Amino acid sequence: MNQIKLFLKKNKQQVQHIERFMATEKFFLGKKLYIHDIASFNLGNEELFQSGMYRFKANRSNPYIIDCGANLGMSVIYFKQLYPDARIIAFEADDDIFQYLEKNIDSFDYRDVQLINKAVWNCEEVLSFNVEGGAGGRLEEKSIEGIYKKVPCTSLKKYLIGEKVDFLKLDIEGAEYEVIKDCEKELKNIDNLFIEYHSMSGKKQNLDKILSIVRNAGFRYHIKEAYTTKQPFIQRKLNFGMDLQLNIFCYRED
Repeated sequence: MNQIKLFLKKNKQQVQHIERFMATEKFFLGKKLYIHDIASFNLGNEELFQSGMYRFKANRSNPYIIDCGANLGMSVIYFKQLYPDARIIAFEADDDIFQYLEKNIDSFDYRDVQLINKAVWNCEEVLSFNVEGGAGGRLEEKSIEGIYKKVPCTSLKKYLIGEKVDFLKLDIEGAEYEVIKDCEKELKNIDNLFIEYHSMSGKKQNLDKILSIVRNAGFRYHIKEAYTTKQPFIQRKLNFGMDLQLNIFCYRED
């Protein structure tokens, strides 16, 4: 991992001048990486390859990993670096970003990776999707502002039934409660669960409900800030409609 960190620090300087949402390519870990948004790439670098945010210990050499919100594939690449024989299902809702995900998985020549161009939800339907262009696209009813498209959704629950899941990642920009609630009875099949919690301005907060569900499923949790503001009593700054973002790490006690 130290060699990876040195590689990333050297290459980060080469991409700082690139504007957001401008398609580009670079060599990453010896392979060509296709990038749709440099900020999404830099965030993946920092959180995964430099900080190791998703690092976990599996009880087998070929862990089963479900990646919800795979974006351009940085998380898939990280998991495959950690466990080369991992079996991965990766979901990405935005069809434009999904093309980058496909090209990157092909570039890295990964096997046992299934890519699904759908949003995870609590049922099978087609819903409105707010296009952010980077890592912030989300399921949302169409409003006056923003760019929207229709995307197919699928229930995550069916991918958890009858299968031991070593790691489930939920980075789905505000849909986490509906999905967790729908999968409540199947959470017993998961060893490690990562939830990126999004508090959307003007909408009811449901952090307490999420924590109650994971606690009742036998998890212990650890929470870290992802996006917050220094003086929330005075000013609550928004990040693409969010007033708070938390990383929730759920694990089984030994």
